[in-house]
Amino acid sequence: MSYVHGIHLEVDRLDDQVFMELKAVGTLTHSDYEKITPLIEKALEGIDDPIVNVYMDGTDFEGWDLHAAWDDLKLGLRFGRKFNKIAIYGNQHWQEVMSKVGSWFVSGEVRYFEDSLEAISWLREE
Repeated sequence: MSYVHGIHLEVDRLDDQVFMELKAVGTLTHSDYEKITPLIEKALEGIDDPIVNVYMDGTDFEGWDLHAAWDDLKLGLRFGRKFNKIAIYGNQHWQEVMSKVGSWFVSGEVRYFEDSLEAISWLREE
């Protein structure tokens, strides 16, 4: 288990189109979600029907502690209807399995990729 952990978020917003790029590192904790949730709220603020595409780099992601797993589920339930596409770029089979489970909690499409360029190309498709 790595002692280095966290989520980095970058947001690009144009009208009702929102692109989020996330990088998860190590084992995420509740404090990581306390930091990221307000940033997501702010990114979606003032948009009635946002179209949100997400690129998540999970190549350094090791998982969640129990509280953070609960936070992740709550985040999906709260914002899941706003997501259009989520591309998860990873390098572990369990990440592919978790992307399928995560798709149950969002209205948009979730796909797992082992090639970052394929993930970005898929997000750019109309």
